Order: sequence, then C-alpha cells, then structure tokens
Amino acid sequence: MSNCCAQTGCELEKLRKSQSKTLKIVLAVNCLMFGFEFIAGIIAGSTALLADSLDMLGDSLVYGFSLYVVARDDIWKAKAAYAKSLVMFLFGIFVLFEAAWKFSSPMAPQYEMMGSVGFVALLANGICLFLLTRHRQEDVNMRSIWLCSRNDIFANVAVLAAALGVFLTASRWPDIVVGVAIAALFLHSSVEVFRDARDTIRKQSATRENDPVTGMAG
Repeated sequence: MSNCCAQTGCELEKLRKSQSKTLKIVLAVNCLMFGFEFIAGIIAGSTALLADSLDMLGDSLVYGFSLYVVARDDIWKAKAAYAKSLVMFLFGIFVLFEAAWKFSSPMAPQYEMMGSVGFVALLANGICLFLLTRHRQEDVNMRSIWLCSRNDIFANVAVLAAALGVFLTASRWPDIVVGVAIAALFLHSSVEVFRDARDTIRKQSATRENDPVTGMAG
C-alpha cells in the first residue's frame, strides 16, 4: 500500500514538474509577444493588434497565476481560474472602449505592419498551443490555459484577416470589426472559465462534505 502511495506521489510530482516547465515557456513567449505587439499596434494605429497584444498580456497574467497554483489542490486552481476569468473580462471591456474611440478616427491602420506582426504572433501562439495540448485534460487549471491559447490562434487569424481587409478597402472598419470580435471572444471565454471554476469548486465542496474520513458526511 505504501509503495502504491509512493508511486502515486512520484507520478503527481512528475506531472507538476512537466506542467511547470510548459507554463514557464509559454509565459516567456507571451511576455515577449505582448511588448512586441503592443508597440506595433500603437505605431500601426491598429485596434486589432492592440487587442491581440492585450490578449498576450492577459495570458501572461493567466500563466503566472497558473504557475503559482500548479502544485496546489483543485480549489486553489479553481480560484486561479476565477482570477483568469476576471482578467479576460476586463480586457474585453477595455478593447470595446478602444474600438469605440476609433470610430472618430478617419485614419486607416498600417496593414503591412498588421500582417507581418500578426503572422509572427500566430507562429508564437501555435508553438504555445502545441505545448499545452497534451496537458489540457489534466485539471481545471490546465484546461483554462489551453482554452486561452486556443483563443489566441483565432485572434491571430482574425488580425491577419483584418490586415487583408484594410488593404482591400483602404478603410479602418475591418480593423475595428476584428478588434470588437476579439473583445467578444475575451468576454465569452471569461464566462466559460468562470463556469468551469464554479463547477469545480461545487464538486470539490460536495466531495469534502461527504467524505467519511473528515467526519463531515451529511
């Protein structure tokens, strides 16, 4: 029995180390890409690029939370998921306000920079998604991270579509539309992560209440 427990403990430790290593890599990638894309978004005057850069910043915060709770129990991981949900919601609202402000600007963004930076971001997020895919079913923490990374791919493709739209129409509207769409994706994802965290906490609370070892059976 003790050998079984020791083996389980070793497997958990190995899993946590694997998760931590992956999280550190994707955290570094997202921090670098946030700075790169944010500056490019300002120079290009692109709502879509700014939205995508804030997505990178939000993901960096998400991965930082996740790295902190990787060795903790599911309740801690669910609480971290709540924090991620709030971050995604706030960035979604910010991008909506930024897009509304752009309505008054007649200038079209620089589609060349939008396209080139968007392509680099797509490659970076593709690497992150590849690294995270094998961890996505391990716990609520890693599921929420994988979801964020998957959304990043959609956002990057949308930025490239916006760049093409600006090129074809010489208008700011494709950029604004994509920026609003990315914001909507933030808000939708925040609801998904919130529900996942809520369900996990309810499940864990019910398990504890009915655990005979703790003497809390109802």
